[in-house]
Parts: sequence; C-alpha cells; structure tokens
Amino acid sequence: MTPDGPEAIGDRIAVCRKARRMTQRQLADVAIISLSLLQKVEQGNRAATPAVLAAIARALNVDDAHLSGDPRHNAGRVRDVIPRSLHRIDIYDLPDAGPVKPLSDLNAATKQAMAYRLESQYARLAATLPGLLGDLTRAAHTCTGRQSEQVIGLLAMAYRAADAIADKYGYTDLSGRAIELMRWAAAQAGDPLLRGMAAYVRTELFLTSRHPVAGLHALDIAITSMDPPTSRDAIAICGSLHMRAAVTAANAGLTEPAADHLAQARELAQRVPDGVYYGTAFGPSSVRIHQAATAAELGDAAAVLQLAKSWQPPATVPAERRSHYFIELARAQVWAGQRNDALASLHAAQKIAPQHVRCNPAVRRTVATLMRVQRHPTERLLSFARGLESARSAY
Repeated sequence: MTPDGPEAIGDRIAVCRKARRMTQRQLADVAIISLSLLQKVEQGNRAATPAVLAAIARALNVDDAHLSGDPRHNAGRVRDVIPRSLHRIDIYDLPDAGPVKPLSDLNAATKQAMAYRLESQYARLAATLPGLLGDLTRAAHTCTGRQSEQVIGLLAMAYRAADAIADKYGYTDLSGRAIELMRWAAAQAGDPLLRGMAAYVRTELFLTSRHPVAGLHALDIAITSMDPPTSRDAIAICGSLHMRAAVTAANAGLTEPAADHLAQARELAQRVPDGVYYGTAFGPSSVRIHQAATAAELGDAAAVLQLAKSWQPPATVPAERRSHYFIELARAQVWAGQRNDALASLHAAQKIAPQHVRCNPAVRRTVATLMRVQRHPTERLLSFARGLESARSAY
C-alpha cells in the first residue's frame, strides 16, 4: 500500500499533535524542524520528506508508517500472522503433508472463521486462518467427486476471510491474490451462488483502484447471470449484488443507477429475512444500511440523517455491518455540523466492533476532520483519538 497524499498526512500529524496537547511550536522544537515547515506540512501544502516525517514521528512517539497512512503499522497480533497466511496462499496448489480432516470438521472450522469475520474479530480470525487454509488445501487435493466440490466451496469462503484481513490491514497485493483464488475456487466448486458471492467481494478491487464504473459493470454481469433468482439463497445473493452495485454507482457519482439498484435490493429484501447467506449479510436491515452508505457516497447528508431519525440497525445484524452504519452516520453528521453527534456515532461504532473501527480509514478521516474544525478539541474527542491510536497497536 502506498502512503497517503500530503493533505491526509498533514491531517494525521495534526490529530496526533492535538491528542498530545502540543502546539505547533512545541512539536517543531522537539522535532528540530522549522515552524513554517511544520505548518505547511500540516496544511498539506508541502510534502514531508522521509527524514522530516521520521523526525515528527519521533517527536510524537509514533511509528512514521502511522503518519504516512500505512494501516499495516503496529498491526500487532494480526500483522504477525499475515505472513503465514500469505505463505498458504502462495502454495495453494502445493499441499503440505498432514492429516486430512473430516468434512464435518472442515465445515465447522470454516463457519467459525466466517463468524469471526462478520463480528470483526480480526485477531482471532488471523490466528485461525493459516491452519484452516492448510487443512482445506490438503483436503481439496485429496477428496474426489461431490466431496471435493464441497471442500473447494469451503476454501472459497476461507480465501474470502483471508481477503478481509488483508484488506483491513492494508495488504493490497495479498487482498488481490486472495480474491482471485476465491473466484477460482468458486468456479471450481460448481455453485453459481458462490460465484455471485465472489463477484460481490471482487468489487473491493475496483473501489480500491478507483475504477467504480468497471466494478459496476462486473456486478451487472453477475446480476444478469442470476436473473431471475428463485431460491431463498439466490434471492439473497442477487439482492446483495444490487446493494453493492448501489454503493459502487454512488461512488462513481451515478445517481440514477444507484437508486435503481437500491430499489431492486429493497424489493428482493422483502422476500427473505435478515440473515447471513453465503457469508454475506442480507435482508431489510442490510439494505437500509446500504441506503445510508449510498447517500453518504453521494454526499447527501440529509438523507442519512433522515434515515437515522426513525431507525437503527438491530443487534441481529452482524457487528461489522452495524458498526459501518454508525461510521457512515458520523460522516453525515460532520457534514451537517453535528460534531457532538458525530463523535457519539463513532463511539457507538467502536462499542459494536472495536477492531473494525481501529482499522477503518473512514473513521480516521472523520476524526481528523473533527480535530481540524474544532479550534479547541474537547477532551472527549482527544481521548477518542488517543484511544484509537494506542488500541491499534494491540492488533
């Protein structure tokens, strides 16, 4: 992952400085750089050289990767395990020696990994993945017939979990490789719904590379291949693709396609209850959360706030998705000038899924905005910023 641009880096420096209650003069003196240089760097008017960034990081007692915006810094327990997961992905076609576990055990272990992902238990998921990938890879190269297809289907879900960790912690290359292997496994399993799930996840690559129109095209192809859905699972997968397409279209600034896809998702959600289908949450509640995300992507704060007046996601929705709703709400509240409410929403998201909040770039951007617009940040905001920074090192 490449570092952020000068403006984002400047915001991050300012957040860390204010969280430590340091003036620009004090930070410049400790870092042994000129005050004017620090001011230009914080304003985003001048890029910090590696030497300047390192000096500022030492003065703030943080890793310079934190200031550059690389979410891999201080990933702690998750970071320590990611290389082992990377190795398992590298040898996807070269199973190691070892026992082949029964299908029932592999199914239970994969479901547990999926639950960790949905509940944002990333440290537990990271600890589970290397062994799970090894077990599934051995089984996939040993089993035959229908059992082989079932194991490969589980392997597709495990690769999805590997992508979740890689994506959250900034390992973009690993994320891309995990997604491609997920798509390969989904195709090998012979289950069209797995292919739909893979198309849903693949959209991450297009959003990360800032090619949402291409992502929307890929989603449209996947939706067409499933039309019309008949079974409950098929309806849910097709609906989830429409949800993702709505947000992707909004990211591209395409208002009408976003509204059309959201309407399709809403109609399909009336036919199935809230639940998790092939590893993806779908139902009326998930559609409402994506309605908020779509409005936020379009910059329509009023629509997000209007939704929040009469509805909040129920506790039955997976933690990661519920926390995402409050993160989007906080973004809209900042735009509307509701700073205290925005911070309250961030606290709500953190309470639901602390590990998700710690590594979510939208949270860091919202905190940076709140720090920037408040001449004298409240102790509550400073405390949140300090806690966000220190807690990330544990994971």
